[in-house]
Amino acid sequence: MAKHILVVDDDKLLRRSLSLQLAQAGYRASTAAAAEDALALVQRDPPDLILLDVGLPGMDGLEALRQLQQTTDIPVIFVTARRRELDTILGLELGADDYITKPFNPDVLLAHVKAVLRRTDRLATPAGSDPPTLVVGDLVINPAGHTLTVAGQPVTLTAREFALLHTLALEPGRVLSVDEIISRVWGAEFAGEPQGVYVHIRWLREKIEADPQNPSRIVNVRGVGYKLVPQG
Repeated sequence: MAKHILVVDDDKLLRRSLSLQLAQAGYRASTAAAAEDALALVQRDPPDLILLDVGLPGMDGLEALRQLQQTTDIPVIFVTARRRELDTILGLELGADDYITKPFNPDVLLAHVKAVLRRTDRLATPAGSDPPTLVVGDLVINPAGHTLTVAGQPVTLTAREFALLHTLALEPGRVLSVDEIISRVWGAEFAGEPQGVYVHIRWLREKIEADPQNPSRIVNVRGVGYKLVPQG
């Protein structure tokens, strides 16, 4: 199975370029434009390695690394445009596995990626890397097995429907904006294309709601977004 690399950078062109280069090198790449979205993606679809920009808007890469270390041991390569050594040295002291400075040669970046993955593969243990099963009311969502039961009954979802439900279930009761959902389910490159969210919400409601025309599980908060409301 292809190794999964998460690219976290607010530079849209760089994200696209890195995603393409990683795909051509045989990796599965996903992207996030903000640290907050990256942390949510890690819960839903844990990567084997994170390429993390230090200078992100909002939460920066250093704070994101601190939060990641509280829950995961996923290796991180810092990608930075800052010439000051303080950030990279501090980042490595925090536990980043490597760093590379922009601009960089793609072959050099891929060499760093391969080296870090080799090191972590040697140290890897088989224990507990699967995301946990979630119970939200009478919904039981098993990401590792890609299964869902609703009030004890199995329900079959497509990969995208499952990812959408899983994303909402990670924060039950909290309203996620359409842009947040796009970033966490489709990836940062799809920002500004909300139609896919509306269509998949409709399909998902058809499968898990008692009355899809009057939904009580996936609720729309007008002008804000959608939330998953526990039932049962």
